[in-house]
Amino acid sequence: MGTALALFLSSGVSDVTAAVVSAGWGTLAVVLARFAAVAWAGLGWYAVFPRGAGPTLRDCISLRFVREGINTLLPVAQVGGDLIGARLLTRSGTPGGMAGASMFVDLMTQAVTQLVFTIAGLLLLMQITGDGPMVRTVAGGVLIAIPALAAFYVIQRRSGHRLIEAALSRFAAGREWRALGAIDVLFENLRRLYGNRARVGAALLIHLLGWVAGTVEVWIALNAMGYSISFLDALVIESLAQAVRGAAFVVPGAIGAQEGGLIALGALFGIPVEAALALSLVKRVADLAVGLPSLALWNLMERKGAAPAETDGTETVREGLGAIRARLGRRSGATPLAPAYGFSAARNPAPLSSDNEAGALQKCA
Repeated sequence: MGTALALFLSSGVSDVTAAVVSAGWGTLAVVLARFAAVAWAGLGWYAVFPRGAGPTLRDCISLRFVREGINTLLPVAQVGGDLIGARLLTRSGTPGGMAGASMFVDLMTQAVTQLVFTIAGLLLLMQITGDGPMVRTVAGGVLIAIPALAAFYVIQRRSGHRLIEAALSRFAAGREWRALGAIDVLFENLRRLYGNRARVGAALLIHLLGWVAGTVEVWIALNAMGYSISFLDALVIESLAQAVRGAAFVVPGAIGAQEGGLIALGALFGIPVEAALALSLVKRVADLAVGLPSLALWNLMERKGAAPAETDGTETVREGLGAIRARLGRRSGATPLAPAYGFSAARNPAPLSSDNEAGALQKCA
């Protein structure tokens, strides 16, 4: 936050403000483009599910907005929203193992396509500027990202299954975990999803097109400010700026990192600092315009899901109490109660109904 503030102050707040104002209609167009991009990413998530065994397209798109809002506006290292999205997906009838596996596959397809997008931007940058510090820095980042991405994939396959089972057996009461079948079910669904190569390929294509379409934000905003750049130039800026944003995932909203990256990249194409910062602000406006309604949607989903969960809990309490009462009745039926502390046991105790039992527990809770 301090870095971003220092950049704005050093560049002149009035100059940056004037550049933002000059964007005019471009800001609205960028916001609309962001809404379309998030919905398109929801289609990419939907594509990984087997036909007839997953949620509706509407559920995937709405939950993709929730994921986007949480990851963009909350300090969750850009992954907390994905976990919450998978949990909410189970409320639409998707089994937990399938929901969790789909989240991992969706993250994998997004990461792979972003790497391809970054490499494409790097190659274009090399053609435009030749070798230089920027090219070498991005190339070094790509070399680090490739093995990290490969490790993420391996963890989701059979080797990762064995590794997690061994860790649970050693440190976390693995027998209980295996009895519940949580890990086995998750990896079985991962094998099922990755085994459908046509659907994984479709998801990869959808996400790759989504990254390329995101270039429209940069192209519209800069041209609206009066800086005529080509779509390929905008693609270089967008691809490498997204790589910088991804590398700064631990910083909420990549504040400071996005601004610095856009200044450095804009300088390669003759874009002044104030215009680069104005571009960052336009992108921040899109973050808020999409993120705030998405957080409100998340709150609504949580509130709607609370009532059914409470009802299910009451039914579970009743069933459990009924089972306990039946077992106690079988054990004590042949043996009369003995006197205790000088008082005789009641011969015909009044029964307590299951409704009263559940109600009493609810009051205690």
